[in-house]
Amino acid sequence: MCLDEMGPESAKTFAGQQLIDATARPAERARQEIDYGRRGKGYVFGAFQPASGAALTWTATRRTTANFVAFLDLVETWIDPGVQRVYAILDHLFAHRATHVLLFALAHPRWEFVFQPKYAAYLNLSEPWWKILRSLALKGHRFGTWEEICAAIAAATAYWNAHRHPFVWGRRRRHRPHRQPGIALLPSVA
Repeated sequence: MCLDEMGPESAKTFAGQQLIDATARPAERARQEIDYGRRGKGYVFGAFQPASGAALTWTATRRTTANFVAFLDLVETWIDPGVQRVYAILDHLFAHRATHVLLFALAHPRWEFVFQPKYAAYLNLSEPWWKILRSLALKGHRFGTWEEICAAIAAATAYWNAHRHPFVWGRRRRHRPHRQPGIALLPSVA
């Protein structure tokens, strides 16, 4: 299971893809409304099970150790009680290594926290999933308040869980013709 935070996210306009008429002369330019100021901000905590594709998100106005432990309690109730071992993959944020998190680990012996190596952010397995969630919830929308963002995140998570599938990381697999092992063919000389 991957646990992570997305944020800070602000109530603002998130750029999206808008079609413009490329055949019009003179050519149109893509326009976006000017967005002044922030109208609220917060953090989105998330848990993701790659094997089943199930996801859980929770929003908070601050990223504190207390909020992270509250999120861990929520995840504990969300996970099937029959699961013997829970491996939580985390980054090295201070809130993930605080005393209250260690006390949570002592109180819940089936949990094991696995930290990704420092300076290896590309190994963070939850980042591709956050990208998909941002695209589902935020892309192309303008939010006036933090509560609107919370509602959009909840709706996107519900949509993801309704259409979930096992999640595979890596580049999209494209069909490549099978190559025979051995020496490469010499270029044809004409």
